[in-house]
Amino acid sequence: EKTEWAFARLRYRGPGQSIRSRWGTDSNKAERVFMQGVRRLTRIHTRSVEEIIDVDSDEIFNWPWIYAVEVGGWSLSEAQAKRLREYLDRGGFLMVDDFHGSWEWAAFMASLKRIFPDRQVIDIDDASPIFHNLYDLGDRFQVPGRQYLRSGLTYEQDGVNAEWRAVVDDQGRIQVAICHNMDLGDAWEWADLPEYPEKFTSEAYRIGLNYLVYAFTH
Repeated sequence: EKTEWAFARLRYRGPGQSIRSRWGTDSNKAERVFMQGVRRLTRIHTRSVEEIIDVDSDEIFNWPWIYAVEVGGWSLSEAQAKRLREYLDRGGFLMVDDFHGSWEWAAFMASLKRIFPDRQVIDIDDASPIFHNLYDLGDRFQVPGRQYLRSGLTYEQDGVNAEWRAVVDDQGRIQVAICHNMDLGDAWEWADLPEYPEKFTSEAYRIGLNYLVYAFTH
């Protein structure tokens, strides 16, 4: 199926990790539901089936937008970090989602520092084009996973506040968009579950679509 875009999910297998790592959480329903929204709400010619991209593969350079989840549990080798750095510096865009709290943040940063030893993580300014290119996301809120139906809490662990962060290049382009203390993938996956609040799914769609359009235009 030849299309303009397909959802690419990053498969990471760091040292000591098996193929049954957490990279595939919510797959493949989450991406297929999100792709339905891309087809319905934009003019992007979108493939109906996702693509799985290994961090070790040269195939990564063929995909301008890549999504990774549970990155609080990834452990990238130096070679994998170098590959991702090359991908990002050549114009690639990585969106990370579904990790929570201070412990998972520290684990995520341990590998991110291998990718970007020379760059800092920053909070994305509210005026950034990534929040205004398709939908106006000036008034954002935390998007929880399905656990909200059980706990009544929009957060997990000690991740009380949603954090919109990024790594940017020398020209100010966002290379890594970091969605910390939220679970957009769950919101996509459970869009058809009557018990899951519509407001969370709608916000998750808006965020994902804005990030996708930003990646295509910057």
